Amino acid sequence: MHARNSQTTFLALTAAALIALTGCSASAGSPEESTAPAAPAGDSVDMVNGWVKAADSGMSAAFGDLENTGTSDVTVVSVDTEASSALELHETVENETGEMIMREKTDGFTISAGESLSLEPGGNHIMLMDLTNPIQAGDEITFTLTFSDDSTSEFTVPAKDYAGANENYEGGEEMDMDGMDMGEDMNMDEDTDMGGHSE
Repeated sequence: MHARNSQTTFLALTAAALIALTGCSASAGSPEESTAPAAPAGDSVDMVNGWVKAADSGMSAAFGDLENTGTSDVTVVSVDTEASSALELHETVENETGEMIMREKTDGFTISAGESLSLEPGGNHIMLMDLTNPIQAGDEITFTLTFSDDSTSEFTVPAKDYAGANENYEGGEEMDMDGMDMGEDMNMDEDTDMGGHSE
């Protein structure tokens, strides 16, 4: 009788151990599923209502809404286009004297998950520093955004006429923006690399 009880107890313990091991094995797979690689940032970003300022030469800028349809924040770190040999991501800020200036946003444009970032005159924008050819109203200009994860996203936007005053830059020199008005008379931060333009 005693031997039978011992055998029953042994079998019960063995069964319990097998159940426990099975449970551990199942739970061990869960972290692998949760650490699946995130989708490339470039796959979740679209340009909406985009446009670029028509200009014969010199400088121009691109605007629109960058929409992040993904579930993670993304950061645009650079941009390229055949329309310009030098581009920068720009922000507009108030300097220590209360003057609004444009400067390169060296840490890029971060777009929160499910949100959009407006690129507009007088605010954030993509600056084309040195046009390779004239951009005429109606032209289609293609841009490639590069993100912090090295993924890319391409968009094509039309060129539009946009009249206004010439840009004034810190340092006293007025640089020809071919009539571009960024919403206000803005100054370029003197630390910004003008892509070959001297101050």
